[in-house]
Amino acid sequence: MDFPKLKSIIEGLLFLSGEEGLSIKQIAEIVDQRVELVSDAVEEMIADFMNQGRGVQILKIAGVVQLGTLPEHAAYFEKLAYSPARTSLSQAALETLAIVAYRQPITRVEIEEIRGVKSERSIHTLVNKDLIEEVGRAEAIGRPILYGTTKSFLDYFGLASLKDLPEPGLFEDSENLEEETQLLFNKLDGQQVDSGSTDPNDLNEFDHENMDNHHEVHDEDLDS
Repeated sequence: MDFPKLKSIIEGLLFLSGEEGLSIKQIAEIVDQRVELVSDAVEEMIADFMNQGRGVQILKIAGVVQLGTLPEHAAYFEKLAYSPARTSLSQAALETLAIVAYRQPITRVEIEEIRGVKSERSIHTLVNKDLIEEVGRAEAIGRPILYGTTKSFLDYFGLASLKDLPEPGLFEDSENLEEETQLLFNKLDGQQVDSGSTDPNDLNEFDHENMDNHHEVHDEDLDS
């Protein structure tokens, strides 16, 4: 394998590994290359990213290599993270939000059992946008976090309480999950239009992603 291709593959692996990152040994095993060669490639990539003025950097923390953002851009990332605008929510996040709204308090594992895919990133997004929050710990092994919606969720959708949510029988299982999600938010949109709480043009944009493999369940450790 030539060096440029190796670096390209490593970059993709780091992107997919997210916050967990990968050790040099793990990368070497995946690409079937010597640890020393992978280590040299990572070091060169660190320099490349810096010299090219890239928007991300490669970090080595406690023996793990991962992609990270630049500290000097933090103010812009905060604007994105704390913006409650639904137009920035993916279909995966919308599904997760709807499940939490109806089934709260609920753990991440229970959400994933309904969706059939990992939901950690969606939960993180919703917490950052102050739409869901930790409301306690389940009486189960590992004491997993229980999630519920926030006051900001009610305010944003113009709801006096959770009793105002339409059709509380939705989201009992993963069948027709996408359709049920759209039905829910279309009805909430209608309530907002009736109350004049927001511009309806802002409430019809769904960013579809992460909808493949709905019925492929992924095992993941409980939240600690």
